[in-house]
Amino acid sequence: MSSEYDVSLRYGVDDTGGLTDKVAVVTGGLGGIAMASNEMLLEKGAKLALLYPAFEREKAQQTAERFDASRVLFVECDVADPASVEQAFTRVDARYGQLDILVNCAGYVMLQPVLETEFGEWNKQIAVNLTGPFLCAQAAAKRMIQAGRGGKIINIASQAASIAIDNHVAYTSAKAGLLGMTKVMAKEFAQYRINVNTLSPTVVLTPMGEKAWRGEKGEAMKKLIPLGRFAYTDEIAAAVLFFAGNGSDMITGADLMIDGGFTIW
Repeated sequence: MSSEYDVSLRYGVDDTGGLTDKVAVVTGGLGGIAMASNEMLLEKGAKLALLYPAFEREKAQQTAERFDASRVLFVECDVADPASVEQAFTRVDARYGQLDILVNCAGYVMLQPVLETEFGEWNKQIAVNLTGPFLCAQAAAKRMIQAGRGGKIINIASQAASIAIDNHVAYTSAKAGLLGMTKVMAKEFAQYRINVNTLSPTVVLTPMGEKAWRGEKGEAMKKLIPLGRFAYTDEIAAAVLFFAGNGSDMITGADLMIDGGFTIW
């Protein structure tokens, strides 16, 4: 074996997943995947800023009672509006003075055939699922670059970004765009040690997922998944935690499928 490579060399991965002194912004911060991620991020020592839409104001007030106010900031934000996003991130700046991790969890879906998808519905799904992640990633990256400490941007995509599923034209278009956006950002931000990756789950057992896939349609869908079931929120959160930690420092521009094998057909 060549003496030029020392097999004992190590990067210094924190195999405990520790995130002490890290600050994470989570969009769609009150949703199912987000709440599971919030709990894991907090357990590993991170401080959080949870962005939520105006229609969830009452839910945010109720949820805030469950968390330590010194470690969790709740910020109302329309992720598809540039001014609202900038205001939200300015509040994070004022509270924590840093930003290390962005988790783009905000999402919206309405399942309709192509010919029945109205322009307003198309725009709404593109706005929440693609424009929102772009604006938030842009705001986060600017701050990460200025701070010079690197960072992690984690975009929640979908199996629907990679395979055709009936009635998903707007959602698939947005999530496929998110995959492309992630790759471009990963390439441009690599020089600043900012990793940008996506997670692509199958149907997840959240309120949104259960509403969209309840009944016979859901049972038929499960039969197409080799592992025979939908995903749980903590399974997605575990992947978020991995991408947030330094064990993923050599991974950027990647898409992690968490789909029970659905897309291997």
